[in-house]
Amino acid sequence: MDPETIISAALREPTEELLTPDNLRKLIETGVPLNHYIGFEISGFVHLGTGLISMQKVADLQSVGVKTRIFLADYHSWINKKLGGDLSVIRRVAGGYFKEALRVSLKIAGGDPDKTEFILGSELYEKLGVDYFTNVLRVSMETTLSRIRRSVTILGRSESEALSFAQLLYVPMQVADIFSMNVNIPQGGMDQRKAHVIAIEVGEKVFGYKPVALHHKLLPGLQMTKEDWEKLSAAKSNAEEFRDLLANIKMSKSKPETAIFIHDSEEEIKRKIRSAFCPPGESEFNPVLELARLIIFRDRREPLEIVNKKTGEKKTFENYSQLEEAYKRKEVHPLDLKETVAEELAKLLEPARKTFLEGPGRSFLEELRELKITR
Repeated sequence: MDPETIISAALREPTEELLTPDNLRKLIETGVPLNHYIGFEISGFVHLGTGLISMQKVADLQSVGVKTRIFLADYHSWINKKLGGDLSVIRRVAGGYFKEALRVSLKIAGGDPDKTEFILGSELYEKLGVDYFTNVLRVSMETTLSRIRRSVTILGRSESEALSFAQLLYVPMQVADIFSMNVNIPQGGMDQRKAHVIAIEVGEKVFGYKPVALHHKLLPGLQMTKEDWEKLSAAKSNAEEFRDLLANIKMSKSKPETAIFIHDSEEEIKRKIRSAFCPPGESEFNPVLELARLIIFRDRREPLEIVNKKTGEKKTFENYSQLEEAYKRKEVHPLDLKETVAEELAKLLEPARKTFLEGPGRSFLEELRELKITR
């Protein structure tokens, strides 16, 4: 496949950033096999950001022949005290609920879960043995302590927070994961950027090649506040501050009302979206419009119809741009937008509901609910 087709797939939304298109083109033109990976901490329920947004990019890369890989990061989850910090529980959930949730999300996003390799972190480390440990040390020797402390935000931790020594190992391990699997296209949300930049900087010197980093957008939490919105608007000119602010208000499983989980019932989806932040006439950083743009309109082939519940008037939109412009002109009421977005999401997520409420994923979901742990 020609380089521009592959680059176009890599840049397609929800990609926020590709570091860099020129490096990707060089890899393609020199015939280097393209090896992708995206890693996940094993924690609570899978929401739209973890599931659909990230898997959309996996599907895009699959479509142009890139070898895709999903890394179930059990040791990283343990270090970051997920699922109560119980490593045996983390591993069980990784191979059960979490893997099944990502498989069904990838299928909804248009990909093929059978064409993606799932790797459990501890199994990789056992296989590589001392070679993996050596890679962690090689990365650590090229990275300063202050740089690692600035990068701990990828754990959802602040720089000023008291950290265990193990948490300081998280970033070198994440970078070592990339090179231990010969990955040249690491993918993550924009909140993973700091680790990927370290990988780019140390890659050529330490491991003989420079990877490409692909960062997808983060979905804002449904319950963001007017203050959050104002801070984001004010921070647009400061890229790092903006990324950190968005990471703090992103859709989060630890704040269930901010998130739509892939197996939520239709009633839950409607209730959460009905109470979502959705300022009239404002399209930027609007959580409901982001769902329309990044999910509902992504592969849509038919127009979207929105009905004004008061007047009965119907408006039809061929693409997201038309909807956005109408919303900015206040021709679409927030409540009518919410109603339509909720209905469309409920349709899209039906396969996940069937898997986890009626099908083979039911026992996995019940097990996770019994743990009563969201993080």
